[in-house]
Amino acid sequence: KEVVGISVIQLVEKHCISRNNKYYDLLDYYCYMSKNLYNFANYHIRQSFTKDNIYLNYNKIDKLMKLEENNKDYKNMITAQSAQQCLKILDKNWKSFFTAIKDYSKHKEKYLGRPKLPKYLPKNGRNILIFTNQNCKLKDGYIHFPKKLNGFTIKTELKSFQQIRVLPKGNKIIIEIVYNKEIEELKEDNGKYISIDIGLDNLATLTNNCNELPIILSGRKIKSINQYYNKQMSHYREIAKRMNKLDYTKRMDRITNKRNNLIDDLIHKASRKAVDYALSCGANTIIIGNNKNWKQNSKMSTKVNQKFVSIPHSKLIQQIEYKAKIVGINVIITEESYTSGTSFLDNELPIKDNYNKNRRVCRG
Repeated sequence: KEVVGISVIQLVEKHCISRNNKYYDLLDYYCYMSKNLYNFANYHIRQSFTKDNIYLNYNKIDKLMKLEENNKDYKNMITAQSAQQCLKILDKNWKSFFTAIKDYSKHKEKYLGRPKLPKYLPKNGRNILIFTNQNCKLKDGYIHFPKKLNGFTIKTELKSFQQIRVLPKGNKIIIEIVYNKEIEELKEDNGKYISIDIGLDNLATLTNNCNELPIILSGRKIKSINQYYNKQMSHYREIAKRMNKLDYTKRMDRITNKRNNLIDDLIHKASRKAVDYALSCGANTIIIGNNKNWKQNSKMSTKVNQKFVSIPHSKLIQQIEYKAKIVGINVIITEESYTSGTSFLDNELPIKDNYNKNRRVCRG
């Protein structure tokens, strides 16, 4: 974004509300109300589109939901603006569908299947709840929520914020405070580069042309966490299926949340290490190798595939991108096909004509 000549980036501050919190049930109730409104509005849009081929955009569906015979779910929302934000999300999902279906008709090879209409949320599910900075007030280091939440506040060091998102995640609720942060303008290319190769045992291998020592960020800890997680899930899934005829239980949900938190922590630390390394080398550009659909088209063994697919490499790349952007470092994502069988030292381009897999002596 550009705000009065100043570059800013949107970031998120997260807070976790556990089931033991006294405000959990109230937040969960309004997330449930948000789901009801989303499904009710989606029903009217789907009926209009499939029967009459007429799409009800945000303005039309907002007016329809405010009619006396339809406004029960609208009134049940905590604020009118929260209801409007829910309808805007639905409108955005439909517009994404129209864009995708239009592109699908021209480029079917880009998709794994034909895009489908936005679905209904599960009957007993929950939906995101959004508050604007008009609903919530920041005062003396605390964000004060609407009165219907009975005095719910969150402590923060932020000086301002744009909106607050309440996200139900299994047995907890994540509250995301969206705020703007000023960032440095991207630095000019100074001829110094950091190259990052994404992998499995080596989560990221960082090299440079700055005469600095290359480093490796180990991926073994993430592999270990995933392997133990898969072992636990297999064990408890078998018990749940045999004793209760269930596919998923609260215990499995807790195990999944713990695993996700551990992975997120390690990915954040790895991305921070990569950006700090670029700063220490004085490089203004980071280049990351990433092949499109490399996990969908992976032809390794079943055992290796399970380990490879479960590591969130895309999340690592995204976090490196935004953290680098904050300090003015440019990030380039590039295709790395044919690089293992072509010679950089001989000025060979990494293209199929120059590729010969027999020239690769060993991995790494």
